[in-house]
Amino acid sequence: MLDPASASALDDDFPRYAGAGYFPHAANDCGQSVNALVSELTSPEFANALGEHLGIARLSQYPPLVTICRSLNLRHGSIHTDSVSKVASLLLYLNPQWPAESHAGCLRFLAQPHDIEATLIPEIPPVYGTLAAFKRTDCSYHGHLPFEGERHVIQVAWLVDAAAKARKTRRGRLSRFVKWVTGRMDRAYGKHRDKNAAHLD
Repeated sequence: MLDPASASALDDDFPRYAGAGYFPHAANDCGQSVNALVSELTSPEFANALGEHLGIARLSQYPPLVTICRSLNLRHGSIHTDSVSKVASLLLYLNPQWPAESHAGCLRFLAQPHDIEATLIPEIPPVYGTLAAFKRTDCSYHGHLPFEGERHVIQVAWLVDAAAKARKTRRGRLSRFVKWVTGRMDRAYGKHRDKNAAHLD
């Protein structure tokens, strides 16, 4: 998906958030290479090409919301389907490497809502250039084993309408502020979560 020669620039240009989790993309948080990549991922041409693979006609008709993650806390990654306001989601990983012996933080698509081991396909390590995309359904279960640390991801979600995008953007900006204020408290919250924990929208 990505030229290996771009890895260094993308790493340098990746946003340096104070909190953990996914936050709405803002151009002034990122360098030129990341903003250029976001522009490509949200182009109508790319959306329609991806939509063909997912069985969604004219995916470009749905507004895209880009969120970016630099790091996670242990509470992140519980099993979920994505909210009903999402039509499709894409995850593009930008981590130069991932421990070969570690399953933590590796994306899993699941057959059941309360079993992280019920994998439909082999888990996906979040290494540089790996792209995972899926159509949101009532059974599009996915998640990962608890992980804490840096895990660089660009997520694009195509939403049902502009109102949903505006609502999620506001919520994401508020979340960023709250996590900046709470800091250590946010890291402590949910750190003992069960690996099969789920939040089903």
